[in-house]
Amino acid sequence: MRRDTNRTNVFTRRALILGGIEALALGGLAAKLYQVQVVDGKRYALLAESNRVSARLLAPPRGRLLDRDGTPLAGNRMNWRAVLIAEQADDPQATLARFSGLIPLSEHERARIDRELAHSRRFIPIILRDFLEWDEMALIEVNAPDLPGVMIDVGTTRLYPFGATLAHVVGYVAPPSEDEAEDEPLLALPGMRVGRAAVEKYHDLALRGHAGLVQVEVNAVGRVIRELAREEGVPGAEITLTIDSGLQQDVVATLGDESASAVVLDARNGEVLAMATTPSFDPSLFNSGVSQAQWNEWTKNRQTPLINKAVAGLYAPGSTFKMVVAMAGLAARAITSNERIVCPGYLDLGDTRFHCWSRYGHGALDLRGGLKNSCDVFFYEVARRTGIDAIAAMANRFGLGVRPQIELPEARAGLVPTRAWRESHGHHWNPGDTVVHGIGQGFLEIAPVQLATMVARIATGRAVEPHLTRSINGAAAAGADPAFWPTLDVPAPFLRAVREGMWAVVNEQGGTAPLARLDLSGVQLAGKTGSTQVRHVSREAREHGHFNSESLPWEFRPHALFVAFAPYDAPRYALAVVVEHGNAGAQRAAPLARAIMTNVLLRDPANRPPQPAAPRIAARLDPAPGTTPAATR
Repeated sequence: MRRDTNRTNVFTRRALILGGIEALALGGLAAKLYQVQVVDGKRYALLAESNRVSARLLAPPRGRLLDRDGTPLAGNRMNWRAVLIAEQADDPQATLARFSGLIPLSEHERARIDRELAHSRRFIPIILRDFLEWDEMALIEVNAPDLPGVMIDVGTTRLYPFGATLAHVVGYVAPPSEDEAEDEPLLALPGMRVGRAAVEKYHDLALRGHAGLVQVEVNAVGRVIRELAREEGVPGAEITLTIDSGLQQDVVATLGDESASAVVLDARNGEVLAMATTPSFDPSLFNSGVSQAQWNEWTKNRQTPLINKAVAGLYAPGSTFKMVVAMAGLAARAITSNERIVCPGYLDLGDTRFHCWSRYGHGALDLRGGLKNSCDVFFYEVARRTGIDAIAAMANRFGLGVRPQIELPEARAGLVPTRAWRESHGHHWNPGDTVVHGIGQGFLEIAPVQLATMVARIATGRAVEPHLTRSINGAAAAGADPAFWPTLDVPAPFLRAVREGMWAVVNEQGGTAPLARLDLSGVQLAGKTGSTQVRHVSREAREHGHFNSESLPWEFRPHALFVAFAPYDAPRYALAVVVEHGNAGAQRAAPLARAIMTNVLLRDPANRPPQPAAPRIAARLDPAPGTTPAATR
């Protein structure tokens, strides 16, 4: 009996212990459920939602560049591409290995992808392959379960329909550097590009736009099920340039195979109607990366196709500088427009003899005759009387030796020397230096766009600046109205005397540039030739007539220059042409200038009303929203 009582007590005690344990377990479970569902319910709901919904930034389309008639000069083309989102792939390297088994990746592509995986945030898509073909897209879709994190997306590619014709004006874009992407999250988006040259670089921030946002529902492996919401970004600004694309094509064709540049300005307001440099390059190649072979070809070409010679090519202006010397002499009262100076074929200064291009001299000449015959002795003497500092001040007034305010970051200021500049380099300025600069030689370095600006100012008497922007998003840029530009502080008689001399150069018997004379009824051109030595010519060779520049190797021949404006009686267009190693301005540059100016006057771009974009080109770029890109076949 006693034994049974003990067994009953033990059983009861064990039952109580087990019951207590169960009660504690149930209590703990209830507390946990309360913690999860009540206390932390909102937080877990948000986490669950974030696993289901994924937000992604949308790269905005880069703004277009248009010519003055609305023809696209730079636009975008849509295309299909494969991207990888690292955070949606358990093992991105394994996914990459499977992807490259389907779509082979080159070593260069694989290195780029690995680099971007290492430096990009895991939620930012990385482009695996651009410009997918139909077969490639089908292959990716069929194997989608084995490619977590890989998706097919729509991107855009920058296109330049005029290619090399406008490469130096429009510029090009390229992928951002790692530092740029680090500083600006927008640049980390796939397909984003940064302007690297010319207008693309100058207006880069305006052209980029602002990113959009899309929310998508994804499954457990991160694959997109459906799009939940979309907020479109703000496209980059649409910028209209002053360029006339038709005229630009004609100017490039006129320069042909020369290593040359030409700039056509509306002389009344400084609008750049055409700016050509030959040879040139295809700017589209920079969008996806230039091959080493192509880069070597460009950089080893002695005609420097990558350099915009119109704004970054610096040359001694030669005799095209004589108008500035003349006005400096008039302003300093060193000469009058009627004073005659005798040219015997040389000028002796101390023990140095400075020769005229004519060995037999020009006799007695006034300012008009000095310009018409491009007499070196006349301008040696004017420069000697005037002094280099007064000449430099007048040159600056006409846009020489100062950086032009043009929307091309590559533009250079050049050099117009002064006594202070020379002394800052540890040398004294000698009187002979002034004489040499009187004919545009010596230390002078001038870009063709500065020469065109100089001529526009001579022709109109206004301080016009060359510029390329006509409007941004339809808002007119300043400068289209000639009244916007102030009048030059140069007396009208000085300008008139120089213009008459330039007219005589082309239109009067004995002028140095008859080959520039226009064959248009009632329209005349005024201009000035220039030929600049690129190596020293000895006195002996010059005096004995043994100097024949045409027999020299190409790189030792003089540069050929010509500047002009037209019509003479109502100046509207200014022009500068520089042919590298063209030997003589009158023979090589002047005929090109005549052909270009004839075309300009016949086209009359400055007064032509805006025209609709050329349908053929417009249809190739920037399709309407909602359309799908065509895959390559």
